[in-house]
Amino acid sequence: MTETSDSWGLTPAELRKLRGFKNPHGIQRVLDDMSYHLAASAWSPRRVLRENTSHCYEGALFAAAALRVIGYPPLIIDLEAEHDTDHVIAVYRYPNSSSNSNEGHWGALAKSNYTGCRYREPVYRSLRELAMSYFDTYFNMRGERTLRTFSRPVHMRRFDSLRWMTSEQPIWFVAEYLLTISHYPLITRAQAKRLHRLDGRSFRAGCLERAEKKT
Repeated sequence: MTETSDSWGLTPAELRKLRGFKNPHGIQRVLDDMSYHLAASAWSPRRVLRENTSHCYEGALFAAAALRVIGYPPLIIDLEAEHDTDHVIAVYRYPNSSSNSNEGHWGALAKSNYTGCRYREPVYRSLRELAMSYFDTYFNMRGERTLRTFSRPVHMRRFDSLRWMTSEQPIWFVAEYLLTISHYPLITRAQAKRLHRLDGRSFRAGCLERAEKKT
């Protein structure tokens, strides 16, 4: 089919399915219903829609594509960690407004193997406030709180020429770009040195139904 600004290379059936999610919370419900896979892959939103499974990075790009289809700017931010993996989330404002507007409050959509690193209601006044909401539930398997910085929002239209929404090839180029952009600190080095590990109950709750590699 011929790609237009309203299709982004997606088929009519794919567009109908994504529009059927209706709102950001509907997109998150779909992410939550998907299984979490542990493959070292970088599937496009089209592939995620077809396979009905994803990990953190793929889930964020899928959410950004779905947000675009229902009328929101496709924005992602990178949460950067120390002694841990980064986490990518799709962000949006409600009420819906242009990405340059100061109206509305920020929310987030995310796929995660950890209970507390997923959806956020649109109640945060700034992206820093939103990013900080992940701090207490962002930890590694040693129970260390590892979140340190967050990136500026990235509008995914910059990757349209690379067909990020529909490519059958791995789309690592988005992840590679996130490594090059500025990140803003959430805590100081002095604060990081004073952090305590999670208590056992919080750790177990955060790992509830966590996918594990099969041995």
